[in-house]
Amino acid sequence: MSEEILQLTKKLLNYNHLFMKFYEEAREKGTTPDFHEVIKPFANEVKSVSVEWSAWMRKWLMKSPKKHLHPKQIDTTLEHLEQQSIQAFFPKTSRSRFLNTNRTVEYFLLEILKELEK
Repeated sequence: MSEEILQLTKKLLNYNHLFMKFYEEAREKGTTPDFHEVIKPFANEVKSVSVEWSAWMRKWLMKSPKKHLHPKQIDTTLEHLEQQSIQAFFPKTSRSRFLNTNRTVEYFLLEILKELEK
């Protein structure tokens, strides 16, 4: 179980870094890529990985509750990942909000990795 969570968490961390990359590119160029060809397939890919991650996380926390990890954080992280997978491509997305959300996701995913290493 923890091996699956480890792999999926690392994958989500990678997506989180990609969100920043795409966001910076969108801001620099000032353009938005084609929604159906670029944004939607990417967002669907992120969603499928994050939903699978969420299911594993819930099972893991049920079996062995952690002091600093809670189901509500999983829900929030899922929401943030979904939002960012789309917002990253739009240059008019609020910079401070995007960065705060990105940092929140990063922090929680890194906390999970720390917990798995114990």
